Amino acid sequence: MADENTIETPDVAGDIGGDAGEAQGRRGRGRGGNREGGDRGRGRGGRDDRRGGKPEEDDGIIEKLVHINRVSKTVKGGKRFGFAALVVVGDGQGRVGFGHGKAREVPEAITKATASARKKMIRVPLKEGRTLHHDGNGRFGAGKVTVRTAPPGTGIIAGGPMRAVFESLGVADVVTKSVGTSNPYNMIRATFDALADQTSPKSVAQRRGKKVADLLGRGGASAVEAEAEAAAIAE
Repeated sequence: MADENTIETPDVAGDIGGDAGEAQGRRGRGRGGNREGGDRGRGRGGRDDRRGGKPEEDDGIIEKLVHINRVSKTVKGGKRFGFAALVVVGDGQGRVGFGHGKAREVPEAITKATASARKKMIRVPLKEGRTLHHDGNGRFGAGKVTVRTAPPGTGIIAGGPMRAVFESLGVADVVTKSVGTSNPYNMIRATFDALADQTSPKSVAQRRGKKVADLLGRGGASAVEAEAEAAAIAE
């Protein structure tokens, strides 16, 4: 009997030790797999972010974040908080647009706003590729803005949301004034209202069936001067 007990005792202990070792091995493999899976997930997310940033560099679109606001929605269980983003985009060569988006997280809200802005870009004619052709006024709600053409070297005399619009548009010389509301949404809309009324001598001449030199020659300039100025005008 004693011999049987001495023989059986090591076998039971060995079995228990083996089972514990296998369990620990399985748990270790499970934890390791989770960590590897988590690393792979984070790696994919990082690559997606990088892929999302490449088109912005390739197509040359300038993106400027103008305003971010935290918003809330009251529901049955309480309040749901989110973020609203206002973004201005442009190619720096006469095209500009704006858009806004809402989401639970800031990056997603910016992405939505950027996509909306890209869909609503407008073209604004520029004089010599650096300033506006003529003065203009814009209004939206309680916001009123005035935009004026400026000589070379003036720079962008604008503040807040309006500066982002002209930098994205590609304007180098402009003087602006905003009166009324300081709400960035209304200021942006008023600015776009003023830019939508911009026209160039070329478009006016085409609409009236005349030459650009004919329009420019009415200010007392000679025919040669009018022709030279008409040739220098760029959209």
